Amino acid sequence: MGKKESFSTGEISILSADVVLEGKIKSNGSLRIDGTVKGDVEVKESLTIGETAKITGDVKAQNVTLSGTIEGTVTAGEKVVLESSSRLSGDIVAKRLKISEGAVFDGKSSMSGNGQISEHIK
Repeated sequence: MGKKESFSTGEISILSADVVLEGKIKSNGSLRIDGTVKGDVEVKESLTIGETAKITGDVKAQNVTLSGTIEGTVTAGEKVVLESSSRLSGDIVAKRLKISEGAVFDGKSSMSGNGQISEHIK
């Protein structure tokens, strides 16, 4: 697997539904993923995973809103929101967690408040 990195300058970057990416994604801004990612995702600001998205890898962001599927650990500096269409197979570390009715979550959650995401993004 090749390593791919994407950097943003505070704007929202979008990975559309027809895109399949293998490798690591890093962004200093916000990111919306509607496609498939096979690799870790690190976002300094907010990460939105749309209903058609599937991520196989660990996710780190300040805020994570999940409507699609993640297989991996989710670490948020602030908040994780699992929408009703979401499927998460993995653990969550965040200060705040919101799980909507219908969401599927198979893992453990820790609300440690120790999510200093910005130090992970270089």
